[in-house]
Amino acid sequence: MNRVFVTGAAGFIGSSLCDRLLDAGIEVVGWDDLSTGQIEFLAQARKHPSFAFNQGDNLDKASLQSAMKGCDTIVHLAANADVRFGLEHPAKDLQQNTIATFNVLEAMRANSINRIAFASTGSVYGETKIIPTPEDAPFPIQTSLYAASKVAGEALIQAYCEGFGFEGYIFRFVSILGERYTHGHVFDFYKQLMTDPSRLRVLGDGTQKKSYLYVQDCLSALLHILKRDAAKSARHRCVIYNLGVDEYCTLTDSISWICARLGVTPELEFTGGRQGWVGDNPFIFLDTAKIRSAGWQPALTIRQAVEKTVDWLRANEWVFQSRAL
Repeated sequence: MNRVFVTGAAGFIGSSLCDRLLDAGIEVVGWDDLSTGQIEFLAQARKHPSFAFNQGDNLDKASLQSAMKGCDTIVHLAANADVRFGLEHPAKDLQQNTIATFNVLEAMRANSINRIAFASTGSVYGETKIIPTPEDAPFPIQTSLYAASKVAGEALIQAYCEGFGFEGYIFRFVSILGERYTHGHVFDFYKQLMTDPSRLRVLGDGTQKKSYLYVQDCLSALLHILKRDAAKSARHRCVIYNLGVDEYCTLTDSISWICARLGVTPELEFTGGRQGWVGDNPFIFLDTAKIRSAGWQPALTIRQAVEKTVDWLRANEWVFQSRAL
């Protein structure tokens, strides 16, 4: 791994990955259309002589192929992550997640690059009956367009590994928290409390059970596996890993930690129902024994990750104005 191409490089996870790779002495080419990514997140990377940034869209196949030249590994993080609003724009997940992944794979093939790491999601398991959920759990009916588009992306990568000899590394994340976080429940709750610290509207009944992972733990896992070249010895040249911690919390647990960190005691207003929205899986808890057996362990608990996220948002409230633009 000498020169890495990162899609979604200006995003929460992507910009943090760029910094980690550069610190490790690896050249990085960043790619982002800046529709949701923040160029400010790349301030440190852009000072580095081994970093190049290209603003571009994954649907622009010619530009993508050109920007990718000379790289040996692709980390494909760019995606539409608005799970909640998928039904309002059904084509968006198909275009930005599935077709974009196909374009990335074709650009790789044109440049004779055969190594890809892909950010998938624990949402692909739908409302599974197996908790905690291992990588080989059967897929139930897909409950969101986002998850369905990620399943399609995974399948394309697996087919390219079989047909063209690619090495594929698929990581099914729980929700990621930490510095540069600009999307999700902590962001939404913090924004509400900025406006009115006495009241907090909560989607669902608050009993939803979710697992979360600190961004630097997520990146440590990804880099640990890539350095091991795990796919080279795999039967099908494509390996899948769940990423998460060995615990979960209820939504009300997370709210209590957020409020305690901010020193507020709002009245909670629940919208009712076991789901926050159509497609919201009320219980996500992944079995991470596979990646732990490979030698990785997370450093932070869910509560610590939530608190770090709140602290970062408090120190960087400019992101709320930026997301509103």
